[in-house]
Amino acid sequence: MLQPLIPKFYINLLALDHLPPSGPPDSSPLCLPVASTHLSVVRSSALHGLGNTIGVVAYEQTERNCSLSPPYLPSTAVNTTLQLKKLQEQMLLLNISAYIIPGTDAHLSEYIAPRDARMAFMTGFTGSAGTAVVTQTKAALWTDSRYWVQAERQMDCNWELEKDVSISSIAEWLISEVPSGDEIGFDPFLFSLKTHEDYRINLESSNRSLKSVPVNLVDQVWKDREPISSHNLTRLPDRVIQRPWQKKVMQIRDQIRDNPYEPTALLLSALDETAWLFNLRGNDIPYNPFFYSYTLLTMDEIWLFLHTDRMTDELRVYLNASCNGSLCVQLKSYDTVRDYLKKYVAQPRVKVWIGTEYTNYALYEIITPEEKLMTSSYSPVLTTKAVKDDTEQRILRDAHVRDAVAVIQLLMWLEKAVPEGKETELTAADYVNKCRSKQKDSRGPSFETISASGPNAALAHYSPSEESSRRLTVDEMYLVDSGGQYLDGTTDITRTVHWGTPTAMQKEAFTRVLMGNIEISRTIFPSGTRGVNMEMLGRRALWEVGLNYGHGTGHGVGNYFGVHEWPVGFQGNNIPFRNGMFTSIEPGYYKENDFGIRIEDVAVIVPVHTKYGHNYLTFDTVSLVPYDRKLIDTSLLSSEQLHWLNKYYETIRRLVGPELDKQGLHEEKDWMLKHTESFMMSGSSVSVCSSSLTFIALAVALLHNII
Repeated sequence: MLQPLIPKFYINLLALDHLPPSGPPDSSPLCLPVASTHLSVVRSSALHGLGNTIGVVAYEQTERNCSLSPPYLPSTAVNTTLQLKKLQEQMLLLNISAYIIPGTDAHLSEYIAPRDARMAFMTGFTGSAGTAVVTQTKAALWTDSRYWVQAERQMDCNWELEKDVSISSIAEWLISEVPSGDEIGFDPFLFSLKTHEDYRINLESSNRSLKSVPVNLVDQVWKDREPISSHNLTRLPDRVIQRPWQKKVMQIRDQIRDNPYEPTALLLSALDETAWLFNLRGNDIPYNPFFYSYTLLTMDEIWLFLHTDRMTDELRVYLNASCNGSLCVQLKSYDTVRDYLKKYVAQPRVKVWIGTEYTNYALYEIITPEEKLMTSSYSPVLTTKAVKDDTEQRILRDAHVRDAVAVIQLLMWLEKAVPEGKETELTAADYVNKCRSKQKDSRGPSFETISASGPNAALAHYSPSEESSRRLTVDEMYLVDSGGQYLDGTTDITRTVHWGTPTAMQKEAFTRVLMGNIEISRTIFPSGTRGVNMEMLGRRALWEVGLNYGHGTGHGVGNYFGVHEWPVGFQGNNIPFRNGMFTSIEPGYYKENDFGIRIEDVAVIVPVHTKYGHNYLTFDTVSLVPYDRKLIDTSLLSSEQLHWLNKYYETIRRLVGPELDKQGLHEEKDWMLKHTESFMMSGSSVSVCSSSLTFIALAVALLHNII
């Protein structure tokens, strides 16, 4: 899975690119330009004979026009006058001339809960990336090019759209709008350390200063803000745990004790840190089993800050919450973390260790003086969590076997159903979700399924909606990137298929993407190698013919956690690879307005025996779904790549076959066996399986006997 996902509304417009410039045949309704039109769409299955043409039965101007008098606003625009007025009143009380509203939460999470969507509440804009700024006379939103159309459709004329994302651009605007000597307010809980530093640097010579306002002003005016979930937290069952929380605490304390900078406490701010440490799960964040929390861990005490009314009596006993020893968890109200941290740092001879990537400025700013602070990019919990123990490795492998069954069910069904012409991107996404929901220990999808056909698949972060969903046909490539949450693991897999006859370009591009996936997967490397140093292996086959892709090559994956688990992966700020880490491997290629290809597998890093050296590693692929045979040009594969592919197919048969038998899915097993037959190189681009060769030999022998 790639990050971040493009919001549906923006994609709805892009998905109409396949309309011909002159419009559909005369028998269909009028088609109007996408850039200026709101389209009411008729399902393509209702327009007999028109293929994927979308019929337009009603329209209106889609984007606002603030130059008119009165201004024109589409029906999709949100009236923000009232919330702006109330926010400006709050600003006056604090004597601040501007207020910055980021689109994140207090834990700097990738996914945020609806109650943390403050930027959306103030602006009407629901994209996942952006920053809003309000003064007493103006309001402006900064976002990147993915969301410009969406912003013009959703914002009213109270807001300016700034087509930039840089903090320097926001700072320039603030300098032009805020009088010299005035203060600019911000919620320190929503600023990372780097964000604050970037603003400070850009404003420092302007005689305008930042003012930390720990009580969020948007929350003060958002009267119908969604409450905290009332669902109780849960603990992981013993069958999926090797290390009880007490052992994890002692393991982290050992790292605190052994650190040469002599910290006395560790502050955990990322939501997955606390959930991992105590083997707890919640449901506060979409697609992620996390709950709002912080932890302050010292050598003698444990303070867990959360919404205590969600702790059952059983969980309180589980956490030893009624005692005061070094392995007793003291439960504190979530909102008191800043006060408790301030009391702790007021003591003599203390030093707090924080991970700078996920600690917000509100907690950082009170750890003073500087000698009471120790920093690293990631906390020891994140780096320890990245290396799975034996039980975590085993159960995560098991989860991928069951997940493969669901994906095989999807692909087999599509192979039969698509030629009938009734299925769409949405029905395919729904189908794979239903298949996963029937698997043991299923806990829902791990992200919104990317189900994309034809030109929609060229949008790497696309997810279908009612308006954008294309009918699936045998004439287009189809890409499905999906994943599941299971009690024993998190999955993420992408397959690209073609049910008809692919073009030579499509077949070559797919094969070269597959070559990149295989080259990384079969690589042997010294322990401690960084992913960024081998990332080009996923691109080399594409580079050789002038192709490339514009996203990362892989990310860490959790055990019933986030589908993007930092700090593992192939980016420059990821930590070195070690035995027991899980990562996705996902090269791709995207031809604009035509097709998209991505092949994504999850792999675990394992030791490998070499002739001379020791402490070497390689990848062991745990995603277990065959690739589309008709898209593979074996003449491009090296003998080593072909050997790897055949060994992978043997593994699928060995591991998934028994699970299909166990679930009584005999037709699916036959499908899997057919699609995992061995490849044999035969000179050009021809690939013949071993069973086919056997059949041919028998036929020749019989014919000879008859003659």
